[in-house]
Amino acid sequence: MQTLVICIDRDDDLGEKAKVKTPLIGKEQNIAAAVKLATADPEDSDTNTIFGGIKVLDELKEIGIDAEIVTFAGDKNVGIISDQKITEQLENILESFDAKNAIFISDGAEDETLIPIVQSRIKINSVKRIVVKQSANLESTYYILKNAFNDPKISQTFFVPLGLTAMIYAIFLLAKYPEGAIIGISAAIGLYMLYRGFNLDEWVVVMKEKLKTEFYAGRITFVTYSAAVLITIIATMLGTIELWGYYTTGGIWYYGAVTFFTVFINTTIWWYVIALVFATTGKILDHHISKDFTTKDLSPPLFILSIGLLLWGSSRYILSISNIANDVSVSSEFGLPYFIYSVVLAIIIALVGIRLESMGRSADNCKNKDAKTNED
Repeated sequence: MQTLVICIDRDDDLGEKAKVKTPLIGKEQNIAAAVKLATADPEDSDTNTIFGGIKVLDELKEIGIDAEIVTFAGDKNVGIISDQKITEQLENILESFDAKNAIFISDGAEDETLIPIVQSRIKINSVKRIVVKQSANLESTYYILKNAFNDPKISQTFFVPLGLTAMIYAIFLLAKYPEGAIIGISAAIGLYMLYRGFNLDEWVVVMKEKLKTEFYAGRITFVTYSAAVLITIIATMLGTIELWGYYTTGGIWYYGAVTFFTVFINTTIWWYVIALVFATTGKILDHHISKDFTTKDLSPPLFILSIGLLLWGSSRYILSISNIANDVSVSSEFGLPYFIYSVVLAIIIALVGIRLESMGRSADNCKNKDAKTNED
């Protein structure tokens, strides 16, 4: 075969709406899937993408080029998960078809983000974007906004901040504390913007899929990850309560932002350390059960403990010399020794972790050499 005509449905409308499983190979399968999708949702542009790919296929065959059409679908959680699914399908198809080049069919910029992934595996000769011609009525502002807000990706981005703002304001009004609404709304919108800005939504999707896999595989990691999440929530609540106590007595202008941040770290650090150790302990137990355990599995908990000691020692020292020194159990006289001891102990624990990591890698290299020898 000379050419593959590749159609992409990155958000898996074929699976979600038409209940069609991809990859779709050949003209007949693609026509059947496009009809099902058009019946389920006549406004979905992926239908036009598939029909556009079929037209390109027919044009190639008319001029004597040996070609075939293939449609790939990702996942409704657009991002890492969907791209991985499309990549796996593409690699499986390329193993079956000895294609030399491809023509990429898309319905917009979102699908075209997959071009580098496809291009790294097969040469792309052409990219064709299918643009649907609309009547004047459909191009009205009302129709565009209506369809935009029906899109889950746009509606979540737009409505979630507004919904959070309205809920927080209502709660503080019921509590007869309207001044706190400004603080609550600012904090909620700030957290949401950080969540979206650092692309934590993709991380959450990956973690969700990972937990789902661990649950159905019957691994202890699911339990330890769940415990880690709960401990993290408890730690955050305890830190927030502690900060609120200082805020109501003196305020951030009296204590300073650095002091507030240090109080939060000092209150929560060991809870966070326990949560992370819980998560890594699950991996250690699973590796032990599956006979894959090596000493390098013990290094992550030690590194976590080392970082925890550093943060705890430094936060105790900062608080001991700050303007809330009377409120902490360590005076300024003992704050510096606490910091020094924590640094020394953290270095010792980190060195032990490095040693265990090195021993584990050596054991892995020996196993790989033995496996190669047996194969030969």
